[in-house]
Amino acid sequence: MFSHNPLFLNTVLLGGTTEEKLFSASKAGFQQVELWRQDIDMMDGDINLLNKDLQKLKLSLTDYQVLLDFDGAAEPFRQAKRNEALTMLDVAEKIGAKTLLVPANTNYSCIKDNIEQDLRWLVDQASKRNIRIAYEAMAWSVYINKTTEAWKIVNKINALNLGLVIDAFHIFSLKRTVQDLCDIPMEKIFLVQLSDAVDFPEKQNVIDIARHHRLLPGNGKFPIKTLINYLAQNNYQGPIGLEVFNDDLKKQPPQLVAEQAMKSLQYILQC
Repeated sequence: MFSHNPLFLNTVLLGGTTEEKLFSASKAGFQQVELWRQDIDMMDGDINLLNKDLQKLKLSLTDYQVLLDFDGAAEPFRQAKRNEALTMLDVAEKIGAKTLLVPANTNYSCIKDNIEQDLRWLVDQASKRNIRIAYEAMAWSVYINKTTEAWKIVNKINALNLGLVIDAFHIFSLKRTVQDLCDIPMEKIFLVQLSDAVDFPEKQNVIDIARHHRLLPGNGKFPIKTLINYLAQNNYQGPIGLEVFNDDLKKQPPQLVAEQAMKSLQYILQC
């Protein structure tokens, strides 16, 4: 099961330098990483060095992230957000990232009526660079906080390079189920992010848990296996991996954490 899916690790789990994170992920057996803008900043913006490290370690990029609060940005910020998007797309192209991750807007100034138009603009700009846009409903996004809602807009825009991020945390923290995926073709799921939590968080602390206290799959109470089984039954072929924000793990040696992460991922995928 999932023997042909690329396995990835989001670098947010690991402490240390970018070089240490990449080495640790590769050493643990991950084929891909999700790379943040901050990872490049820690290398003083040296894209050539980053590319050399990725090539040497035989790592590819699941995606480059993250373009926040873009869709529906209020007018005082809209052009600035478009400029930011163009910069990120240019960097993604230079580092060989074929996917840019874009969560649904979490800012309460978000203009709902502009969301579709902004995404259409972004998809068009990305297509010129042969880059895909992976759109993610986050539990605290203002208007698009459920996978079903994200799929409606992705399906309506109907662009080849626009698809979804399926994040276990954002589904199960809202006590949703895999039924939210039932209408989504597997090819429109661009990547699957797994994590767990000790319990189903209350609304007031979901952001704190999401950013600081997620767990590796199997160490909490989320029904991760239901998601894994659904993806397997429907022959999902895309990248699957871990996005785990955990302050305690980030303080530990990155190689040990990466190895622990791979064991957790392999265990949950084989269940």
